[in-house]
Amino acid sequence: MRRRVGLVGATAIGVGSMLGAGVFVVWGPAYAAAGDALAWAVLLAGVVAALNAGSTAQLAAVHPVAGGAYSFGRAELGPWPGFVAGIGFVVGKTASIAAIALAAGGYLWPGHAAWVATAAIAASWALNSRGITRTSAASVVLASAVVGVLVAAVVALAGAEPTPVATFGWSTAWGDARAVAQAAALVFFAFAGYARIATLGEEVREPARTIPRAIAVALAVAGVLYGALALVLPRVLGPALADSTAPVADAVAGTWLPAAVVTAAAVAAAAGSLLALTAGVGRTAMAMAREGDLPRALARLDSREVPALAEGAACLAAVALVWAGGLPLAIAMSSFAVLLYYAVANAAAWRAAGAGRTGGWRMPRALSAAGALACVALMASLPWVAIGAAAALLALLALGRALLRR
Repeated sequence: MRRRVGLVGATAIGVGSMLGAGVFVVWGPAYAAAGDALAWAVLLAGVVAALNAGSTAQLAAVHPVAGGAYSFGRAELGPWPGFVAGIGFVVGKTASIAAIALAAGGYLWPGHAAWVATAAIAASWALNSRGITRTSAASVVLASAVVGVLVAAVVALAGAEPTPVATFGWSTAWGDARAVAQAAALVFFAFAGYARIATLGEEVREPARTIPRAIAVALAVAGVLYGALALVLPRVLGPALADSTAPVADAVAGTWLPAAVVTAAAVAAAAGSLLALTAGVGRTAMAMAREGDLPRALARLDSREVPALAEGAACLAAVALVWAGGLPLAIAMSSFAVLLYYAVANAAAWRAAGAGRTGGWRMPRALSAAGALACVALMASLPWVAIGAAAALLALLALGRALLRR
């Protein structure tokens, strides 16, 4: 595949993914789990994301190919760990596509969210099939607009009158550790977009330099905005935050920032995130098909050098999830599968650093080990129904691979 994407485009794809619809909808479920310790949960999610980002950046510099942790796991740990990472990414991000499309539908047409979600997924696939340069260009525009609106929302909420029952997030006790960890795992669903940068390894110019820098900048931008929102939203909404399906729009009501602007930004963020998700899932599925872990037809590139068939298959699966599942379960399943993906990535980085393979960026082995353990801990904190559903699906797919290999 041709290397067409530079630092700005790669960073925009990461920012657009991390500031997708998740930043506009995840606060209700996260606050319901952690309560006034929401800020601590966001800090924990940010630390885990930073550990994962360091390991991912090192591996992407060593192995600048499509597929992300699937390719990294195969190269460093073997076929089965690579398969676990790859299928975790494909399942998790397919669920993310469904969840983000449903979130956009809930903002635009609440009574018919599934129809809007289906149309949004189809549009995302159509644009991605035009080529990665169009995807990155669209992501630059959308990410810039969303960052601007979120900054305006934080400024507006910082000057808003606090609700009488609100408390300040940093002053609360740690509380129930599992509840805080569960909230952190849910927030991680929206944090994890930097993986899409690594999956574009074959299309980024100077990947050893561009990918680590793009991941660092994208994570810093998203981290600052998430931390600010975790402080101002509970201050303005108080306990009502737990039941809000559009928390940022609800919070800015009555300030100088119109709620319609926030709604428009939420839809734009969903569009940018869907573009990046579709591109990332398609390229990981393509890499898996090259190795025979998925049907080899998915490895085909069209005339624009785009794995359009792999992207289309992922989009069809996401549409099925839109109609068969719900938003909370989709978020939790996505978090479980993606955390599994990053656990393998951290293990692969630990192995690569031990062998001296760093590509110019070295993640300390102790931090890679800590990242793997943190991912497992957050996975275990999620609701049992989500753990069971995701684990059963992953086991079924692993069994299918074993049978096909025989």
